[in-house]
Amino acid sequence: MIQDEISVSLKRPQWKCVESREDSKRLHYGRFILYPLCKGQANTIGIGMRRALLGEVQGTCITRAKFQDITHEYSTIIGIEESVYDILMNLKEIVLRSDPYGIREASLYIVGPKSVTAQDIVLPSSVRIIDTTQHIANIKKKITLDIKFQIEKGRGCIIQNTNSYNPKDGLFALDTIFMPVRSANYSIHSYWDGNQIQEVLFIEIWTNGGVTPREALYEASRNLIELFLPFLSAEQQIIDETNNQNHNMYPFLSFSHISTDMRRTKEGIKFSNIFIDQLDLPPRVYNCLRNAHINTLSDLLKYSREDLMKIERLGEHSVEQILEVLRNFGIN
Repeated sequence: MIQDEISVSLKRPQWKCVESREDSKRLHYGRFILYPLCKGQANTIGIGMRRALLGEVQGTCITRAKFQDITHEYSTIIGIEESVYDILMNLKEIVLRSDPYGIREASLYIVGPKSVTAQDIVLPSSVRIIDTTQHIANIKKKITLDIKFQIEKGRGCIIQNTNSYNPKDGLFALDTIFMPVRSANYSIHSYWDGNQIQEVLFIEIWTNGGVTPREALYEASRNLIELFLPFLSAEQQIIDETNNQNHNMYPFLSFSHISTDMRRTKEGIKFSNIFIDQLDLPPRVYNCLRNAHINTLSDLLKYSREDLMKIERLGEHSVEQILEVLRNFGIN
């Protein structure tokens, strides 16, 4: 059936989702195809997409927890079945979904006896728990469990430096795995189209529910494209006298031009393809722009300085930070 569709399709590659299901709250599956591709292209795309899916898609995690009157992670709390270490391990298992960037605060204040789950955590409106049944602790007596949390959005894995926090204050940093994509595979189907061999790329994605497979595919694709943007926007310039001297010192360097301008320019990239999360803005400024439905550099350039000043919670200092970022892009 797929080959019949491919045979009548346009030569320009297109994609579609051929299967999507939710096996559980923490296991979402999606299967996608990209076709038609020339021989060898499917493997090139598949390798890059798999690595981007596993390493470039962002997730949200609890990164720090602060207990009241606790000085060591291996402490026990009388009346609670789990040790502090066990509670911290349970907190690491909580799957979160968050749109904004920056650090968010959450809290847990429970009086026992009670079986405490993720549902008991008080979250900001911008953060949502995927599986509220995640177990945290069993309180056996009429005592209070009081924990404060820091929630962050990031990518990859972070192993916390134990010297960066003070457990005597009850603040514990958690090793975090931000990666919402649990697994990603690709396979290739080849077929003859006339006198040419063409290929279909199949991509399978499993996520923890923090993002859907379709969202993961979109974000991984966008992040993969962003990694190559400097090559598209770079302008060739003649090497200056210093570089010429270096060339005489190292004759095996035979380049006559070098790319030194890494700014995104009008000639290089469409501003509509540059998202504001690429602009290295402070989290508070980024959130203000997102709340004003400014998502791309093209959207931002529609606003004058005076218009930006009218955006809620965006003061003069924040506007100056935005203008400085724009100047770095060669925009006055």
